[in-house]
Amino acid sequence: MAKNELLSNVTHKDLKIIQGHTSRGGDNVGYAAIIPWEFRQAAACYPIFFRRTKSDNQFEVVALFGFAPDENLYVSDQRKEDIYIPLSVARIPFAIGYTQDTETGQREPVVHVDMDHPRVSFTEGNPVFLEHGGNSPYLDNINSILAELINGVNVCKRFTDILQAEDLLEPFVLKITLDNGQQIEMGGFYTINEKVLRDLNAEQLARLHSQNFLELIYMSIASLANIKKLINKKNALLKNKI
Repeated sequence: MAKNELLSNVTHKDLKIIQGHTSRGGDNVGYAAIIPWEFRQAAACYPIFFRRTKSDNQFEVVALFGFAPDENLYVSDQRKEDIYIPLSVARIPFAIGYTQDTETGQREPVVHVDMDHPRVSFTEGNPVFLEHGGNSPYLDNINSILAELINGVNVCKRFTDILQAEDLLEPFVLKITLDNGQQIEMGGFYTINEKVLRDLNAEQLARLHSQNFLELIYMSIASLANIKKLINKKNALLKNKI
């Protein structure tokens, strides 16, 4: 359970964040949300799927890391420069919160930090604040990431809304058999319905293209070739455990 606190240069003046991507560092997650302008980098590394969120039953786009909720088969690779780290992972242990402006009544974004996250430290890692209270370059980068995520979530909603309107999403169940005979079945994901995509008329295609969504569709389809890469990683992991 996260222990989120409103980030403060007084309360958290000595806060540091341990860098690196490891299972012990909280990266043992099976997938992570991505936003549209991450598709190109993410599609080069991970299979991209769509799934309904539990909070509001809307669709989000996710990069798949493993075959279980707590399995990230890319953890060892994430130390390499050629493995893309999604923004929703890079921002951890920070998150976007909202506060109500008493004058305007509008919600204003604020930064929260999960004080129970294993990357949080007061003795090692990147300092969050400078010695005299200003933001460190690390925190400035985190703020930029969070701003990108806020904008990206809104674009992603428009993207998935039009996919639903055009009936372009279909349920997908991933069924695989590993080299040791173990069978894995994963549900709850959606992919692009390629038959419906092929049957779209010129007006529908133009509408998708005008919003730069057609390119995202094809990148998500192409990313599914990475399922084989994921299976190979799982087989290699099991083989090394023998």
